[in-house]
Amino acid sequence: MDRLARTALTGLRAAMSRQTVTANNLANASTIGFRAEMSSAQTLWMNAQGAIPSAQATGGVIGADMTGGTVNQTGRDLDVAMQGDALLAVQAEDGSEAYTRRGDLQVSATGLVTTGDGRPVLGESGPLTLPPADSVRIADDGMIWIVPAGGDPAQPQQIDRLKLVTPAGSRVRKGVDGLFRVENGGALPSDPAARLTPRALESSNVQVSQALIDMIDASRAWDQQINLVAAAREIDTSAADLMRLPNA
Repeated sequence: MDRLARTALTGLRAAMSRQTVTANNLANASTIGFRAEMSSAQTLWMNAQGAIPSAQATGGVIGADMTGGTVNQTGRDLDVAMQGDALLAVQAEDGSEAYTRRGDLQVSATGLVTTGDGRPVLGESGPLTLPPADSVRIADDGMIWIVPAGGDPAQPQQIDRLKLVTPAGSRVRKGVDGLFRVENGGALPSDPAARLTPRALESSNVQVSQALIDMIDASRAWDQQINLVAAAREIDTSAADLMRLPNA
């Protein structure tokens, strides 16, 4: 019965992993530029010397759904939506370079440009800062133009260019912080052909109805494994009763 119980336990772990991924997707259904995570369960064979071969189920995140979300015009000068496979370079919490599809840019009191969740945005020469300006315009190639405070609106000045990258030919993975990184470290080069849609935002690509169906399926799988554990316990109890000697 130990093998049956272990089989049920690995099934419970896989179902719990799937539920966690689905719950995270649902929680980010309205997060700008969010890419839904995908999970999968696979068989892990255990064949140690002197032991009976066995298989366990293991589940986890295998990647992100890179299907584009809906692009909505906002009319806000600092909102951008990346086109195609383009990603926006940002600075992660540990100081490394990472990438996102989130384009609700903000300017702090010190002029530092960040995403809506506080990630510093990178330009071609590092973290992007803007001087005091009467207006800011971001072109579809990522170029940033400003009219300095008190300046002539007819003579805007180019400040920097957003670092836009394309992961073509490189493998990128999504981290637990929601940012994309190059596998095995490193950084992607700036792509001069990458484009964005100014004054617009891309919505999350999570399909809420499908995520709810996935949650129900994961819950049913969990219940099936619980029933298997209960059946194993009942069989074990019955076997113990058969072996118990009658009282003298």
